[in-house]
Amino acid sequence: MGMSKKKMAVAKLMIAVLIIGGILWTVFSGLTIGNWSFPRALDEERGIRQGLDLTGGSVIVFEAQVEGVPSSEEMNSAIGKIRARLSSLGYTEATVTKQGDRRIRVEIPSVSNPEEAEAMLGTTGKIRFVDYQENVLMDGTDEFIKKAEYAFSRIDEYSGAQPHVKLSFTDAGQKAFKEATEKVMTYDADSRVLFIMLDDTVISYPTVNKVIDDNAAIITYGNDADRKMVQEQADIINSGRLPFELKSVESQSIGATLGEKALSSSLMAGLIGVILILLIMLLIYRLPGLMACIALLAYIGIALLVFTILRVNLSLPGIAGIILSIGMAIDANIIIFERVREELALGKSVSSAVNAGFKNAFSAIFDSNVTTLFAVLALYWKGTGPIQGFAVTLGLGVVISMLTAITLTRFLLNLMIRLEIKNPKWYGLKALKEVKNV
Repeated sequence: MGMSKKKMAVAKLMIAVLIIGGILWTVFSGLTIGNWSFPRALDEERGIRQGLDLTGGSVIVFEAQVEGVPSSEEMNSAIGKIRARLSSLGYTEATVTKQGDRRIRVEIPSVSNPEEAEAMLGTTGKIRFVDYQENVLMDGTDEFIKKAEYAFSRIDEYSGAQPHVKLSFTDAGQKAFKEATEKVMTYDADSRVLFIMLDDTVISYPTVNKVIDDNAAIITYGNDADRKMVQEQADIINSGRLPFELKSVESQSIGATLGEKALSSSLMAGLIGVILILLIMLLIYRLPGLMACIALLAYIGIALLVFTILRVNLSLPGIAGIILSIGMAIDANIIIFERVREELALGKSVSSAVNAGFKNAFSAIFDSNVTTLFAVLALYWKGTGPIQGFAVTLGLGVVISMLTAITLTRFLLNLMIRLEIKNPKWYGLKALKEVKNV
């Protein structure tokens, strides 16, 4: 029975190491299985996005097209809605600032062609429902439209699946849309078309065959429509209508403000730091230190995996958030291991000391991480650009570090106990006595 437990523990340890190794291999080298592929974490097109300071990007200056000087409320509203549009596209590192009385400066990382962003950001986002005589039957204001969402499905029994935008109406919007379709139904059969316009562009023109009293409408773009474009249309509608039209008066591509070697230098510094941490943990805490090293490698792999999936924008403040979360992960392990050594010094068995160490350290670790998450939420809520990027990487890092420092480290240490590695010296007790004697 004893040998069976040992074999089971060895098998679990090997599986854990293989899984961690697989995660690290995937994030650093990518993975392809048949037609499915997962990109490398640092893949420029599909991996973690790099911030403006690391990879460069685009700078666009918009000017409000209004008579006189727009009010501060209108400018703040426009800035907020541009930020919402950028965030919906995943550009949390983008910065939007007021420039003078009527201009807005937008800096977007990883976008080398400014024209790509101008069309999406500069549009007013005004949705209108118009008849064939160009009479506005319904104005898609926030009063009428509750939400716009991208969907890919069949819209009727005669066509296949296609990308489209589904508009959800408020009660007032449902009533207004019903009245609009009632009006169209009074026209000749060939004129029963409802043109849906975004600003001055017709984006869809469905034929109305009956009065529609639903709380939703569908904007179609055809079977060959680009998914990204349709998603952008939904994002523009969701972000709300800008208080005025914006015209691009300046746009340029810029290089990395910190030089082309900024990222490689930061990664090298981080690698050296991680190696030093691993060595110190091994020297001081011995076997638990080794388990902490494995857990730290798992943390790095899982964090990069999550950042790649979410396509996090990474700038130097974001890298600082990752490094800080690594420090918190190591700090959690140090608290646990010190508690374990104290329990061993009291004469407890290794198994009891490990369980007691984790139990006694949990409240301190939990409290420090929760307070950090509160600070992260405040930074993300009130911050912009790089501040939000720092909050995203730190917040995700804290959550992942809790998982690896408490759950994975404990799992690995319990496997060591099942392998009958129970000499207190392997858990740093001798080093603790030496410190006390000094």
